[in-house]
Amino acid sequence: MQMNQPPIPNPPRAITTKDLLYLKDAMSWELLTFKKFHAMAQQVQNPQFKEALDNAGQMHQKHFQKILTHLQVDNNAALASLPNTQLQ
Repeated sequence: MQMNQPPIPNPPRAITTKDLLYLKDAMSWELLTFKKFHAMAQQVQNPQFKEALDNAGQMHQKHFQKILTHLQVDNNAALASLPNTQLQ
């Protein structure tokens, strides 16, 4: 298995069910991680640790928002615009 594949230059125009399930899982992981960092930041007294935890939490919150933007697409319209590849 080759692990050094280049990134896909353009995301697909439509989201498959499998893609949607993966994105849902990824959003759950990001949200949970954000919440954990936020809770830990509330517990510590050291300002440097608090800032580091807050920064890590904000990073995961940004990841969550980025994933959400990928889901804000009219999937039905995207599917309709794809060429018909069914075999007859």
